[in-house]
Amino acid sequence: MPRVSAKAVIVRDDQLLVIVKRDTGGEYYALPGGGQEDFETLPEAVRRECLEEIGVDVEVGELLCVRDYIARNHEFAAHQPEVHQVELLFSCRVAADCTPRVGEVPDDGQEGVAWLPLAALAAARLYPAALRLALAAPGRSGGYLGDVN
Repeated sequence: MPRVSAKAVIVRDDQLLVIVKRDTGGEYYALPGGGQEDFETLPEAVRRECLEEIGVDVEVGELLCVRDYIARNHEFAAHQPEVHQVELLFSCRVAADCTPRVGEVPDDGQEGVAWLPLAALAAARLYPAALRLALAAPGRSGGYLGDVN
């Protein structure tokens, strides 16, 4: 059974808010968010996960796009072949004066929080990489992205 995950896409001043992680390939970036819990709406999941991982409350907006992630079809197949996740990516906002930080319940492997300039996303090791396409066309929903990493 696929795991349902809700992620926050937070853009402020032409920068994307990400969590910083590290693996054997070096530093990489992911969106804050995570698994939906029983009896929790998707916006509630995004807000809870953001409080846990980046220490700030977010205002959850519209659904930007949806992706499947079937690990056995991607580069991490050897590490997590059994993972199948359906991710719903929501446009979110944070207060202009807030300072995101590593929250009290960080994501596994989370080392920090960063603002990545949108202009630098093409060179960044960002997951899901398909997010770059959704951000390149502001105001247009990305719809279903497919089984992408």
